[in-house]
Formats: sequence, structure tokens, C-alpha cells
Amino acid sequence: MTNSKRAIISFSIMALLLVMVGYGQAWNVALAILNLCLISAVMSMGLNMQWGYAGLFNAGVMASTAIGGLTAVLISYSPVSKAWSVGGPSLLAVIISLLLTIIVGLLVWKKTPKGGKRTWIMTGVVLTGYLFMRFFFEQGTYAIEAVEPAKTGFLGGLGLPILFSWIAGGVAAAGLAWLIGRIALGLRSDYFAIATLGISEIMISILKNEDWLSRGVKNVTGLKRPVPYEVDLQQTEWFINLVKWFYGTADDGSALSADVLREAMQLSAGVVVKLCYSALFVLVVLIILGFATRALNSPWGRMMRAIRDNETAASAMGKDITSRHRQVFIIGSAVIGISGAMLTTLDGQFTPGSYIPLRFTFLIWVMV
Repeated sequence: MTNSKRAIISFSIMALLLVMVGYGQAWNVALAILNLCLISAVMSMGLNMQWGYAGLFNAGVMASTAIGGLTAVLISYSPVSKAWSVGGPSLLAVIISLLLTIIVGLLVWKKTPKGGKRTWIMTGVVLTGYLFMRFFFEQGTYAIEAVEPAKTGFLGGLGLPILFSWIAGGVAAAGLAWLIGRIALGLRSDYFAIATLGISEIMISILKNEDWLSRGVKNVTGLKRPVPYEVDLQQTEWFINLVKWFYGTADDGSALSADVLREAMQLSAGVVVKLCYSALFVLVVLIILGFATRALNSPWGRMMRAIRDNETAASAMGKDITSRHRQVFIIGSAVIGISGAMLTTLDGQFTPGSYIPLRFTFLIWVMV
């Protein structure tokens, strides 16, 4: 059996199962499963770029997903003005302290002769800068987290449409991947997987504990949506007429009662909203799949497959293996970051405690 036939059969079986869920349980449930499948498909495409194109065993999918989700919050949530007013100056002082530490450190490094004296001076500069940054950071974060902790207790975001966060989430995940790549891409196989898994756990721990940034385990709710709300749909005339037309009349030929019509509108509103999400997610899947296919069949894709199959031979032909690995690692992580922002958009909330390796790393590896 060819791969194309196997794919057609697999997708047909999945479609049949979704239809069975729709008829046997509810179409809202079937569409919810479909939307999660589409988001997971984007995650698996990003991971497939890393493993399938370059042979990189990335066990840190969870980190890229979480960064994408955090970006959705930072882009779409409205800024908390009071938190900025009480904690903003302290955070600005942290940045200034960091910059001054870097500048003074560079001057000492260049002007002081190499030896024990330079080492002691550099140590003093770094420790002094750290103490100042720690003081201002704790002062600012405590003030921010004290601002209506049951409701906000964090800085908020930019208040922009949440669709912008899908692109920003990819950029943020790519930046994190660049940093991880600088640290861990020199490792091989199992060691690279262990390093990426450990770094992802560190990132999740930061998101759980830095309440001033992400509200930690208190979660961020009420995120903006790119699709209509069910309650708003039920109040629009065109939607009411559509539901009346679709459901027709009662079994005895009379008009639908108010209670039956209300229930039908509630169910239909959920279906329409989920279909809107499905349309957005399908569009993203098709765009990424199209670019990934073109990249795979391009000279760049053939070069990546050559590096994957035999790094020694590719290196002997003048290919920079580490740079190419870093490149594909960043691209794949960017795609995973997009999926993380999509998932937070679908949920309407950011829950750092829900990011676990079983769901956001190993399940995606099973899909790949």
C-alpha cells in the first residue's frame, strides 16, 4: 500500500469516527475534537520538521507550546494600568541595572589586564548588579501581584486582537529555540533530548511561579476571541432566521415552541462558533503544510535530508551542520509556538498547570 493510499484511508476513518461522535453524542463534541486535532496537527508538523528533516530529537515541545500560549496572553489581554503604575518603575530600574552591569563589565574586561585582579573586579561588578536587580525586581513584582490578586495581579498585555498572537507566538518560540540551540545543539541524540526536556520543565516552572507575568497557577481567563460569542449570536436576526429555517417546524406541522427554539439556538450557536474556529485552524494547517512541502522539495530540503542521513558526508561537502540544525530547530519551534497560541485562543484562557510532558511532548511524538 502506498503512502498516499494509507493517508486517504486513515483520514477517512478519522472522519467517519467524528461523524459517529456527532450523530451518537453531539456535534459540539465532534467539532471540539476536530479543533484539537487540527491544533495537534500543527504541533506535529513543527516537530516533524525537526525530526523528519534534520533528525533532531526535540523533547521540549512543551516549552514552545507554553511560550506560544503566554504570547497570546501578552498580546491580547488588556494592560493592567494600576499594576504598571505601582510596579513599572521598579521593573525599569531592573532593566537599567542590567544595562549598567553589562556596560561596566565590558569596560572592566577591556581595560583591566588579564589576571586575578580582573577576575575579582568582574565578580564584584556582577554581584553588585545582581543585588540591585534582585532588590528592584522583588519590590516591583510584590507590588504588581498585590494589585487585585483575585482578579489580575499581573501586568496584563497589549490589548491587541488575539490573531496577532499567532504570529507573535511563533516569533517568541523561535527566539527561545535560538537560545536553546546555542546551549544544547552541540549535544547528540539522547543527550539533546534530555537537555530540551529539562529546559522545557524549567520554562513551565517559571510560568507557574512568576505571577506578575502570567498569574501562575491562578490562570488567565477572559481572553479575547477571534470569533463571535454564542450569546451574541443568539441575539442576531440572521442567526435566528437561520435556525428557524434549518429546524423547520415541529412534528405536527406547527411552529417551534419558544423553549424548543431557545434550545436549538443554544446548540446551533456552539456549532457555528466551533466551525469558525475550524475554518481558521484549517487555513493555518494548509498554509504551513504548503510551505513545509515546498521547503522539503527544494534544494534546502534535499540538503537537510542529506545532513540527516549522513552528517559526516554532508560536512565533508562543506555544509555547516550545526548552523543548519539550528535553522531547522528554530523553524520547527516557531510552528509549534503558533500552535500554542492557537490552543490558548481556543480555550480562552492560559493555564500553566495544564502543560505536562504526556500531553504536549510525548503525545505529539506519537503523532509524528
